[in-house]
Amino acid sequence: MLRGSFSSAREAFGKTLTKLGEDDKNIIVITADVGDSSRASYFKEKHPDRYFNVGISEQDMVNFAAGLATVGKKPVVVDFAMFAMRAWEQIRNTIARMNVNVKIMVTHSGYSDSGDGSSHQALEDIALMRVLPNMTVVVPADAAEVERSLPEVLKLQGPLYYRIGRDYSPPITSSMDYNFQIGKATVLREGDDIAIMGAGVLLWDALKAAEELEKMGISAAVINVSTIKPIDEQAIEYYARKTGRIVTVEEHSIYGGIGSAISEVVVKKYPVPMRFLGATGYGRSARSQRDLLDYFGLTPKSIESLVLELIR
Repeated sequence: MLRGSFSSAREAFGKTLTKLGEDDKNIIVITADVGDSSRASYFKEKHPDRYFNVGISEQDMVNFAAGLATVGKKPVVVDFAMFAMRAWEQIRNTIARMNVNVKIMVTHSGYSDSGDGSSHQALEDIALMRVLPNMTVVVPADAAEVERSLPEVLKLQGPLYYRIGRDYSPPITSSMDYNFQIGKATVLREGDDIAIMGAGVLLWDALKAAEELEKMGISAAVINVSTIKPIDEQAIEYYARKTGRIVTVEEHSIYGGIGSAISEVVVKKYPVPMRFLGATGYGRSARSQRDLLDYFGLTPKSIESLVLELIR
């Protein structure tokens, strides 16, 4: 039975980043006028001399961060996922290509900025970031995993893209006891008949689907692949061999995202039948992120249907 309280990933992000800034004086936060919305402003309240708002100037923000990294600082760029993509050329050339120690941390990813519509809903960003050499890509499952993962990713030397949503954060890992490791998947539920793999909020739907599938006599493993790059090839191969079938779930386009990354491992290591659940077009305005997930069919029922396609 799934239990726990829903919480806010961006609240966990702002509070955890602020706390980490107390111990590491080299952490510098840079935003493009989204401090309040992203909760990076919590850092400003405690460490105003290490917080910079460059305004709506994402390209300058990235270049500024790259320069700080070259003199030993630990810049953290904070933006909406949609608008960080505006600076992709600078991320490529001044951060990834030069392999400098800049952390790009984005909020409001996927459908989480529901009210502002498709212009604010980033469904392509994982594909754009994982293609870059030297770039690590992490997508925490929930607020609890934000708290676990943030200290670890800030220890990493080199470029990193860290993707969270806005407020809708189901309790996916909050009751678990584990240490987050970059490049390691986490087993949320064991199973023998099929593996459901993904990252982010749709893992909640995967767990709900697994409960219903159990009533049908189908044993579904649910795997949290929170590091998209470098991806945990060993875990993916293990569950491909163990279950012989994989369904991937993501709040991102099915083209170039988490499902694509997993399938690249599967086709190389141990090919098995797969199905993919994710976005296939642009978003739209709605009252809530959950409304949009339901509207676009990113639901437990859809996951169940894909599982049954592979099993029956």
